[in-house]
Amino acid sequence: MRAVPSWAVATAAAAPALLVAGWTVAGARQPPGYDPVRDTISELAGEGATDPWLMGGALVLLGCCYCATAAALHAAGLPSRFLLAVGGVATVALIAFPRPQVGGSPAHGVVATVAVLALSLWPAGTALRLPRSVPREVAASPAGRPPWAFRRPVALAVTAVLLALFGWSAAEVTGGSRTGLAERVAALAVTLWPLAAVLSARRAHRHWTARPPDAPRPDTPPVSPGRREAGA
Repeated sequence: MRAVPSWAVATAAAAPALLVAGWTVAGARQPPGYDPVRDTISELAGEGATDPWLMGGALVLLGCCYCATAAALHAAGLPSRFLLAVGGVATVALIAFPRPQVGGSPAHGVVATVAVLALSLWPAGTALRLPRSVPREVAASPAGRPPWAFRRPVALAVTAVLLALFGWSAAEVTGGSRTGLAERVAALAVTLWPLAAVLSARRAHRHWTARPPDAPRPDTPPVSPGRREAGA
């Protein structure tokens, strides 16, 4: 199983820190009328915001963290890594299509939707990729089980939770008073799962390398006692 580099752990851990620091610092720079429970994160980087570069810079770095994690997380498989990278690129692209001070922006809405869907669906892509027999490159045990974050029930449940959180956020946009809170909860949950996946893959690699030299490999069928005696 391919090792997860230390820098991937650092970038995955930096993602939630950057997000929270971005909306905290940028929010503190806004006029007294800004309410983080009611108002969205996009408003901090949109037209009319005070120092929009603060939240905009945080979004750029956040998107880069997603892309870096996608590049290093080989255990997730190419489809999921692609979705995570798309989510990262769309996150960076949000600054090119800022939310206007008055009214909406179709371009901003499309880019935000792409980011939301990609970042919500990438765990499910990992789960659907894995067949009943897991290749040696992603296996973490003699039984061929993948790292816990990539097991089908876990990954599908995570995607369901993320989609539910974004559904809550969309419902608040259409007629709620806690749009900012819903968006922040959903966005933070999205940033935490890549970190959990990286730590899971890293733990699985340590388990793999700590195996005794004579332990059976996941892609090696066990030898029955009869065959062992016959070979002797």
